[in-house]
This record gives sequence, structure tokens and C-alpha cells, in this order.
Amino acid sequence: MAARSIGSGTISFGLVSIPFKLFTAASSQNVSFNMLHKKCGGRMKQQYFCPIDNCIVERTEMVKGFEFAKEQFVQFDEGELKKMESPKTDSLELIEFVPEDTVDFIQIEKSYYLGPDKGGDKAYQLLSKSMQRTKRVAVGRYWTRGKEQLVLIRPYRSRGLILHYVYYSNEVRAFDEIELGSETGFKPVEEQLADKLIEQLATKAFNPKEFKDDYVERVKSAVEAKVSGQEIVVAQEAPKAQIIDLFEALKRSLDQSASASAESGPASEKPPPKKAKPREKGEKKTG
Repeated sequence: MAARSIGSGTISFGLVSIPFKLFTAASSQNVSFNMLHKKCGGRMKQQYFCPIDNCIVERTEMVKGFEFAKEQFVQFDEGELKKMESPKTDSLELIEFVPEDTVDFIQIEKSYYLGPDKGGDKAYQLLSKSMQRTKRVAVGRYWTRGKEQLVLIRPYRSRGLILHYVYYSNEVRAFDEIELGSETGFKPVEEQLADKLIEQLATKAFNPKEFKDDYVERVKSAVEAKVSGQEIVVAQEAPKAQIIDLFEALKRSLDQSASASAESGPASEKPPPKKAKPREKGEKKTG
């Protein structure tokens, strides 16, 4: 079944225009719960309460306000908000092309697939191939839903394009704000063990199909059990391994990985990893 587009527009740079269609690239499959009245099971409805007038306020009686100082607001009606919106053009203007290795993943907010619209096939594929050859991505402005959105466009797979919504610089916190602790020195043997452990667990490529959201699966199973009137059984959480010290932890991890590799058959028949030996009484916990 062909994907359904969620929008369309025109990519423009220089005198080139490329009509495009926008498609959802990924969407969360998280489970969600509703708030119910415990007594009758009815779904709860949200209401807005004004503590000054001590009453429930209907939406028709509300206006939007911006807090410019502590507990001080300026009000805007719908007409004033409309005037501040960008014009609806669905235009995607490419401003510059930058080396792909200069883009930090933390800047990316969400992603969409781009496909060519009628008459844009050749220009679309030419842009994709050119960015692949030059190893560059495009930085652009996309006017959508009344807002000017900063975006990146990069080649995807062999001849496609993908669009990323990007956070503005003031929306990303500096990593320098994170406390990393004091600088630590390592013994050569510790570095060698760490490298060997990484090498033993290394694979040729990331394959997301090998992973699933166990929480979602547990919730779905519990729902089925509830619906059929069965008792819900929840597996107990395995005890957490106690790390004695960095060197010992690296050695144990390396031994476990080597043992699992020697005993395992095909990937689908791999036994579960051995549980770490619990810390014995009197043994000091470090790390």
C-alpha cells in the first residue's frame, strides 16, 4: 500500500524549483492510558478552574497570555495571533549546503520523508545524487503552520531525500553544563580490556528490527488478560549486578561475553547472559 502524503510544497534554491510531497517517517507506538473515575469507570474530562473567581471557565471565555514577568501577562486575541503568523506558502527555501559531518544529531527534532511531486522527478533525483557525491546536506527554511521552521535535507538511501526539523541553537543546552567529574587516568590493561569487550560485542551495523519495546508488549498482554478475565502475572525484576571495581567489572564482562559466544548456536538460540555474582558480605562497593 502506497504511503499517503501529509503535505506538499516546493523546494527552491537559485532558479531551481522542485515540487515535493511530505510523508511521515516515524511515529511513536507507545501505549497510553486514560484517567477514569474509580467509582463508576467513566472517563474523566478536563476543566479549567479560575482560583480568583472560584469558578470553572469555559474555553469561549479564555484568551491567550504571555508571561513577560513573574505573574504578569500580556493578552492576545485570535486576530492579533494570526497577524504574527508567517504567510502560508508551503515554500522550502534552501539557504546553504554544509558538510554532513558538521551536523550534530542533537539538533534534530523529528524527521519526514520527501518524495517528488508531479514534474519534479528529475530535479529531485539530481539534487539527491549531487549531495551524495559532495557529502553535503542542505540547510533551509520551511514555512508551515504559520511558523518558519529551520530544516535540514539530506540524501537518503540511494536516490531519496529526507527532511529533518531542527532545533534552533537557543533550544539546545550546552554539553558544557553537564558535570563529568574529574579527569581520570587509566592503566593500559584497563584500556585493553575495554577495547576487547567492545570488539566482542561489535556488529557490522545497527539493525533496529532486532529490538522491541518490551513494556508495550507487557501492557498489551495485560490488557488481553484483563479482557478475558485472567489474573495478571508480572515477572519480578532481576537483581541489579553489583559493580566491585572498574578493572574487575571489565574482566567479568569480557569473560561472560567470551563464554556466551562459545556456547551459543544460531542467533535465535542464544542463551540468556549469566547473572553477575552478587557482592559478598564485607566486600566494598566502589565505582
